[in-house]
Amino acid sequence: MSTRRDFIKTASLGPLVVPEIEFGKKKVRLSGGEVILFQGDSITDARRKKDDKEPNSSPALGVSYPFFAAGELLYRAPEKDFKIYNRAISGNKVYQLADRWDVDCLDLKPTVLSILVGVNDFWHTLVNGYKGTVQTYRDDYKKLLDRTKKSLPSVKLVIGEPYAVKGVKAVDGRWYPGFPEYQQAAREIADEYGAAFIPYQEVYDKAMKSAPGSYWTADGVHPTMAGAKLMAEAWMKVVSFLLVLVFGVGIVRAQDGVHYSGTTISNVDYHHGRAGAGGGRA
Repeated sequence: MSTRRDFIKTASLGPLVVPEIEFGKKKVRLSGGEVILFQGDSITDARRKKDDKEPNSSPALGVSYPFFAAGELLYRAPEKDFKIYNRAISGNKVYQLADRWDVDCLDLKPTVLSILVGVNDFWHTLVNGYKGTVQTYRDDYKKLLDRTKKSLPSVKLVIGEPYAVKGVKAVDGRWYPGFPEYQQAAREIADEYGAAFIPYQEVYDKAMKSAPGSYWTADGVHPTMAGAKLMAEAWMKVVSFLLVLVFGVGIVRAQDGVHYSGTTISNVDYHHGRAGAGGGRA
């Protein structure tokens, strides 16, 4: 008969593909009833159906990491009543998020706001004649977050690091050393605003130890199906919520598709890939 200790030990193994990297101490704790909004550019947009305004709608979430992350949350915790939206738009830079922020963010009143933006703020200086600089990016981003916090003072922030996979099609030597300055700016902004930070560059770099960059991203920026799943796994690393796992009659589906049986009821603070007992942080 499995014990709670056996469950915790097994559950902590986590998925094999996701790199075990340091995600920092800042996490987002979900208690139930959250409105979760994904924002950004084409990496997040991913052909979402823009006339579908409903939460938790597959077409409205697109085919990238928001779809996979939302599916994980809705599957793991159906009783939590999460409402999940994707309002990213392909091609956007920070100032273009700001142009539509009232309708596509503030009016939705998210309690959790996840933003991944910055690739175009740099990339378009190479290909579209955009004249913005890293200081433009930093200033625009901080103005956007100041505006957000003024309207939604309790919102929990998740900031994704803009990333690029060097040597895959669009990402060539022209991206360096300039692009890492945008990554550093995103990290510093996350620290300044108390946001959970997802180090996507490190996630991709370490994933390339198991498969080449072209396996994870089609052009050095836009994720393949595997890359989108990789990003969703990383997103889930900074999110936790309280599950009630019931061990009793029969076998109960639990962490990462593994089945467990037992005789106890346990509260578990769930991080994707890890679990901790008694409501403590995992």
